[in-house]
Amino acid sequence: METPFQSKDPKTERWTLIRDIGVLQVKLLVDSVRDIILLPASLIAGIVSIASSQNGRPGAQFYRLLAWGRQSEVWINLFGAVENSPEEIEQSQAFGDRDIDDIVGRLEFFVLEEVKRGGVTAQAKDRLDKILDALQRKKR
Repeated sequence: METPFQSKDPKTERWTLIRDIGVLQVKLLVDSVRDIILLPASLIAGIVSIASSQNGRPGAQFYRLLAWGRQSEVWINLFGAVENSPEEIEQSQAFGDRDIDDIVGRLEFFVLEEVKRGGVTAQAKDRLDKILDALQRKKR
């Protein structure tokens, strides 16, 4: 399929760009509203998931919310207009295949190694586990 920039018609390119700017603004607004809703909703769903634990297993409310969030991200398709860009615009991934989850994974690995060694992190984890266990006993 030919993109507007491949048509070589400057007027078509200009109106495509104007349209893409407007659509991006709408998508940014929708994305922002979703994020504003997800901020408290994720905290509430997380707390409900912990509070509704059965047999020591947390409830699925938080992960259901994440699944909805992922679906909405695909639906919003925030940067979909890049498909209309001129051919000379490089669309490589400046960050490679890495994302924030990779950074969190590295941090988590560091913390888990610290816990295994019995450092300060292990003590903090033990205290937090005791608090969460007490909260779950109180719920019953």
